Amino acid sequence: MGGIKDRTGRLSDFETQPSAHPTSGSRQAALLGRLMDAGYERTEPPLLSPASIFLDFSGEDIRSALFLTGDGAGNELCLRPEYTIPVCRAYLGSDRAGQQVSFAYCGPVFRAGMGSGGESVQSGLESFGRTDIAAADAEIMVLSMEAAAAAGASGLRIRMGDTGLLSRLFEALDVPSTWQRRFKRGLDKGHSLDAILTQAPNLAGDHSGVLAALTGTDKNGARALVEDLLSIAGITSVGGRSAAEIAERFLAQVAARSTQGFADEQRQVLRSFLAVAGTPDDASARFRALASDAKLDLGEAMDLFDQRANFIAAQGIELEEIAFEATFGRNLDYYTGFVFEAVPGGPRSDGLPAGQNDVVIGGGRYDRLAQSLGSPVPIAAVGAAIWVDRLALDAGATS
Repeated sequence: MGGIKDRTGRLSDFETQPSAHPTSGSRQAALLGRLMDAGYERTEPPLLSPASIFLDFSGEDIRSALFLTGDGAGNELCLRPEYTIPVCRAYLGSDRAGQQVSFAYCGPVFRAGMGSGGESVQSGLESFGRTDIAAADAEIMVLSMEAAAAAGASGLRIRMGDTGLLSRLFEALDVPSTWQRRFKRGLDKGHSLDAILTQAPNLAGDHSGVLAALTGTDKNGARALVEDLLSIAGITSVGGRSAAEIAERFLAQVAARSTQGFADEQRQVLRSFLAVAGTPDDASARFRALASDAKLDLGEAMDLFDQRANFIAAQGIELEEIAFEATFGRNLDYYTGFVFEAVPGGPRSDGLPAGQNDVVIGGGRYDRLAQSLGSPVPIAAVGAAIWVDRLALDAGATS
């Protein structure tokens, strides 16, 4: 991508004089040094967390990637597969919960199929409690790119989306909440609009009584109902799935049955919205035109979209080199707004396009995570993870 400037507007030294072959230790030191210089406080949350937390937010798909264990009380634990949730839990358990605090981290994460024996190194930054949403979003993106560059990365391409804008569109179109979840899950997995609308979850058997009871029930209520039913029957799990996972499956089938009232006009607006791709400025113009034509109120969400782009540009990243895609999301339930990732700009050695395991930086806004983890009030939050091992591959490819 184009040159990243420091806070004075000058090209930073790490862009003009990159390290030739930085070691893993020097990369980690460079990452943390840049983040801490920007005022982010070093933190290191516990290695073990309740496995159910990650299953709730990432779905059943992540179970096979977790390193699971248990404690003496029979609780299922796992080695942390990422940092955001453990950092947020540690923050909520501190005497500064609810206050404006920014953290930096760098350490091991554990996920089957990644790194050496499932262990890899992740760095990153998390910001809690800031109310200047657009400025905080821009800072997280720019600072994570600067930290990666300080560690030797170059030529990264940024891909950006806006889960919050999509949610606002759903609200303006009166899309049911169960369908909203189904759309977001499908888009995160790369499914087309038509595939999401027509593909029903594969659940065997007739569960019409439970489905009727769950219709219109929120996620927490559905989970409680399923857990109560299983408890009454003396069942702790079914096929290796927890009660929370079973509730998710039932909610998905409720959404599949709720196709009535999804008008052709709604489908067309969604299709037009999801077709938007280009620079942030191009996307803004197309979204505003669509909202005007369809007589939808996207004003506040669009204002935030434009303010964020302005802050990003003001900090030295060229908007023309950011690829915005309306269909882009990150496959984690806790994201609620701006999302982004950065991948190497050059071709892979095997000639294939960049995939999930090529992502060097990924992050976004997750304002509802704190409440989902027990906070009595919402806490604004945004962050990004940097995969140190992938920085090494990128540096080797471009040196």
